[in-house]
Amino acid sequence: MMPIMVLATIPLLLAVGFSVDYTSAVTTRSDMQNALDAAIISITTLPTTTSKADRQVALQQAYLANAGQGTASLTSVDIGADGTASFSATASYPMPTNFMQIAKISSVQVGVGSSVRKTPALVQTTFKVTKVSGYWNKTMTLYGTRFGETGAKPLMTVTYAYNGYGDPKGYGTTTVKTINGSTETTVQQQVCTTSTVKNFNDLPAGAITQSSGSKKYVTTCADTFYPANGAGATIDVSAMDQLYLEMDVPSGNPKVLKSNDPATSNRLYMGVSPTDMPEVATGQTVNIFTAVPCGQPGYQAWEDGGNPVPAAVSNADFFYTVQGKCDYNQRPSATVLTQ
Repeated sequence: MMPIMVLATIPLLLAVGFSVDYTSAVTTRSDMQNALDAAIISITTLPTTTSKADRQVALQQAYLANAGQGTASLTSVDIGADGTASFSATASYPMPTNFMQIAKISSVQVGVGSSVRKTPALVQTTFKVTKVSGYWNKTMTLYGTRFGETGAKPLMTVTYAYNGYGDPKGYGTTTVKTINGSTETTVQQQVCTTSTVKNFNDLPAGAITQSSGSKKYVTTCADTFYPANGAGATIDVSAMDQLYLEMDVPSGNPKVLKSNDPATSNRLYMGVSPTDMPEVATGQTVNIFTAVPCGQPGYQAWEDGGNPVPAAVSNADFFYTVQGKCDYNQRPSATVLTQ
């Protein structure tokens, strides 16, 4: 027969044991939650064609890589009509006990759940030139780096050539081309023609007037799109990991301006209307994926280096609109943990 003292200590030992195992379970659960959160976020950046089964494999691998214990399960993947994606997952682990085995409890089930919601990302963008001017020839190029690659390749060029007429502002011909590998396709051409007139009477709609001394200048611009009902340069960026704009101005200072260069990005203007285009702050870089609005036009312009910055957008020389289409994409975008 067990001594009374020994019998009296059994409840105390059980209480201490339960406390130790409970603390261990709480720590394990916290680690599992962190691992599952990291894992479910990681699978939101897989290619859009990835099957649920393959996402499950990737989820488990990422979960274990983040020190998760047990098994992670992808419970749902839902892609909304607007491109919003929702993912849910759970993880479970039969945690072995230590002291609770005295009460014949060899393990306790620890479970966690996680859900994320990912907003649509830019998958297509359309550029359309509105007006380019100046005595300096220049070319704007959109560069993109595909997922899994390191080198940027041109996706579009906008080339301006001054017509040499001699008016104060200077206008010319602008040609917009899309680039797919070695194939270049002209999608828009804007030809601006300048002449001198005696007065500004009976001018055509949209005519640009200038005066210098006794001379009066009128410039008219005509756009041609290819095809005729085209909207400009439509670029598929769904496979692009990075995008940036580069303006090359051989006569400028500096000669090369880049949206991702904090030293020159302040020559880019971006806004919601032709008159509301704030200049990019000095020292900042521009994320093209967030700078292009989804489903509505955005307005951008460049100052080509002929004037010091900061300066009003009226000093800019290179104006165009840009509109994006957004959908579910593997690009990292605003991803929110909802559980």
